[in-house]
Amino acid sequence: MTSEGRRRGAALMLGSGLSNQVGASVAALAFPQLGPAGVVAVRQWVAAAVLLATARPRLRAFTAAQWRPVLALALVFGTMNLSLYSAVDRIGLGLAVTLEFLGPLAVALAGSRRRGDLLGALVAAAAVVVLVRPRPSTDYLGIGLALLAAACWAAYILLNRAVGARIPGVAGSAAAAGASGLAYVPVGVWAMIAHRPGLGAVLAAVTAGVLSSAVPMLADLLTLRQVPASVFGTVMSVNPVLAALVGWVVLGQSLDALSWAAIGVIVAVNVLVVVRPPATPVPSSPSAAGPAAPPTSPGSPEPPGAAAASSSGSSCPPRRSAA
Repeated sequence: MTSEGRRRGAALMLGSGLSNQVGASVAALAFPQLGPAGVVAVRQWVAAAVLLATARPRLRAFTAAQWRPVLALALVFGTMNLSLYSAVDRIGLGLAVTLEFLGPLAVALAGSRRRGDLLGALVAAAAVVVLVRPRPSTDYLGIGLALLAAACWAAYILLNRAVGARIPGVAGSAAAAGASGLAYVPVGVWAMIAHRPGLGAVLAAVTAGVLSSAVPMLADLLTLRQVPASVFGTVMSVNPVLAALVGWVVLGQSLDALSWAAIGVIVAVNVLVVVRPPATPVPSSPSAAGPAAPPTSPGSPEPPGAAAASSSGSSCPPRRSAA
């Protein structure tokens, strides 16, 4: 790929990350009237509509063995977004997204045997301690919800690989998004009846779904198969910084200097894990490598970092587009 093509791809991915975080901030504006659960329901519906229309999976052709990981993926998908948005409501966008990124970072580091990556894990852990240090305003439930989102993102990456091994293309991820959207129907109906939101709140939730699901998915489809995994992971690793900046500008959520420094450290560890070449030996035959997971993404359906991890063997990203 030419340097010009890489620059265009990097710019598109940066725009995708910004769209994702702006979408999350718009979603936060609807929390007072719809609540995080109601906003997530609308987002899940938007993601399901976009993915099902794009992939058009043949659901009746799925076997029981294929449906099991798909339904597990749907459960994790819905829980991931609900826990993240609930965390955003309590501790702010920048901190919630940064803690959530520990999920894909943990997946990448868990498969590594390099001393440098172990050191990176220790440094990232120290940065997390700084972020969650006890203060009068510390919201431990919000921190716990963000860490739950991180665990769900890690599970999402692993489940997406399992789904990709059983179902070709993005049909499995689209089916999971559809199942998750269907599961959120009663949640969304309850939110509409209980909160009676105004038109502005509903439009904000729909806008959040478009910016955090449809736009990142389209960007991933345009760049993921063309841009090297290292470039993809590096650019997307700045998402915590974008989240903190958007939270500050749009939502008025400020962070102290130590928190900014801790976010910078976690981003740096992400980048270092991504750009270093994998240390695993090259298989002697194609069969030794096993099936490769298709590069999919969330919001699209699998978070971009997960896709990068699948293709590079060691990457770590950001989040959440669809997620």
